Amino acid sequence: MANNNSDKIKKLQEKNQENQRIYTKKREAEEAKAKAAIHELVKKVDQDPDNYHNYYDLATFLVEAKDYEQAEELLMKALGLFDQATQDVQDTLKFGLGNVYYAAAEYDKAIKIFQEIADKKLQGEAYIMLAQSYMAKGDNKRAMVFALSAQSSHHNDPDVNQMIGDNLFALGNFAQAGEFYDIVLKTQPDNGKANFNRGLVAMVNGEEFEPYFEKAKRADPDYFNRGQEKLKDIEKVIQLNKDKKND
Repeated sequence: MANNNSDKIKKLQEKNQENQRIYTKKREAEEAKAKAAIHELVKKVDQDPDNYHNYYDLATFLVEAKDYEQAEELLMKALGLFDQATQDVQDTLKFGLGNVYYAAAEYDKAIKIFQEIADKKLQGEAYIMLAQSYMAKGDNKRAMVFALSAQSSHHNDPDVNQMIGDNLFALGNFAQAGEFYDIVLKTQPDNGKANFNRGLVAMVNGEEFEPYFEKAKRADPDYFNRGQEKLKDIEKVIQLNKDKKND
């Protein structure tokens, strides 16, 4: 019996070691690929320093690699180099810088930068990022203002409509939130997050909610599982309201 257990432990250790080797190899390959991509983008900047797109592209890649410090330095340098360029060029670089701060969870800095963007083509995107930044700070009222501003140029964008629904939900405007989730579900019927939140709204409003939860569980099981605390909170609210009516 002791030998059997010893063999099992040995096999398990060998399997774990093999998994670790595979993981290390995969990570090293990804790091090598990322370094090669960064090298190519740096070369583009060196070869064509007057092309602002090269700075933006490199900074975007650095953000994906979570190298926020270098991305910030690069875009600050680019903004200095292109300080006499047209509004759209400067605002593109500012948008990139705002994204760096947002990715690094420096939301106040991100908000300051996104508020400076005046180029009409980028303004709608800047409003989206402002809404997301305020949501990340837990300021749903301000987030709502910018989400609605973004909707004026992104009327049918499901991400924007979902963001409005989420803010309305957080502010307790459940019926209105449901209307925006319905707009999302018209174009994205299998959107897990929208289905789950629409199910919560249906619970509060006394509507049939199970079909929404079933779709959410199929489409996005991770979000469904993470949302169980929110579901319990809604159930508590409903129970409290029932108790008040009975009193």
